[in-house]
Amino acid sequence: MTNEAARVLEDALRLPAEERAEIADELLATLYDYQAEVEAAWAAEIERRVADASANPDDGVEWREVLSKIEREVLGR
Repeated sequence: MTNEAARVLEDALRLPAEERAEIADELLATLYDYQAEVEAAWAAEIERRVADASANPDDGVEWREVLSKIEREVLGR
């Protein structure tokens, strides 16, 4: 590590955790194009769900039924 890099690191370590996390996220983004991967994965999942809903419009579950199931499982109702 160069002296300049060591100085930058030393300065960064004095920052609050939230700011260090933001800096770390920005630095990682310059090394890995993970954001593009995540967006591509979400786009593919959305397309899959739209295609499924279009092909099987009556195959869904009523939202009230889903809510009731969640309430039973999470809230014990």
